[in-house]
Amino acid sequence: MKKRRLEIVVLSDIHLGSYTCHAEELLTYLSSIDPKILVLNGDILDTKKMENNYFPPAHLKVIKKIFSLAAKGTEVHYITGNHDEPLRKFDPIHMGAIKVSNKLILKLNGKNTLFFHGDIFDISLRYSHWLLHLGSIGFTTLLRFSKLKSRIFKKMGKRNKPFLSTEYQKVRDPNLIAKFEHNVAQLAIDQHFDHVICGHSHHPKKQVIETKKGSCLYLNSGDWVTHKTALEYSFKRWKLYHYDNDKLASFYMDEELKSMDINELIATITNKANKKKQQKQ
Repeated sequence: MKKRRLEIVVLSDIHLGSYTCHAEELLTYLSSIDPKILVLNGDILDTKKMENNYFPPAHLKVIKKIFSLAAKGTEVHYITGNHDEPLRKFDPIHMGAIKVSNKLILKLNGKNTLFFHGDIFDISLRYSHWLLHLGSIGFTTLLRFSKLKSRIFKKMGKRNKPFLSTEYQKVRDPNLIAKFEHNVAQLAIDQHFDHVICGHSHHPKKQVIETKKGSCLYLNSGDWVTHKTALEYSFKRWKLYHYDNDKLASFYMDEELKSMDINELIATITNKANKKKQQKQ
């Protein structure tokens, strides 16, 4: 069947390496689309859970599929989250055709759009709200506060638990989620963004949020632990994709992945990136 062509696809909170990840469904979804840009908006790899040496074939196939998309020309942006935090120290870095960073800024149809994971508000909703009132403190400052909190907790021998981590899905407070969304929107408005796209809360949403300083479109891509959702941008508009509502998704599976070798994919991407550099020179 013909794959759906999309300008941008945003995925977050996949948690590869955890028992809760719906890797097979995600692989089917990735096989059904042909995106120009793929944004992996944090917590793609669950490095905290991978210590259990759990990484089944389906999870590896998702990684292979992402490399395959990059090798075929999809522009892939990997934005770091709290569960793949070790990658943050490399910001920014290019892994062949895949760009790793802590945030991404694009201008789409005249709209300034900010992409970031959202865990910087784990400083605690109370303190992040207070920090935002200091003025246009910005993403970088909040990220530094978040890293400082993690280091302090580590030295104290305590675990830095995200306020909306996958371990606490059953006890999520709608009021906390609403505060999280408001703080994300406030940060975006203070930084003069029209649209802001995040993950982290595992709560898919599309909503215009207004503050005293203005308004912006808040978008959350949800997760592939509970909701199996993504954000899709085409024809100058954003929409939320729900895998469980897609009756055609099950017809798509790439046979090529059965014979793909991860080293071949990496070599293909690296060679392609080197050729582009030579052409520019």
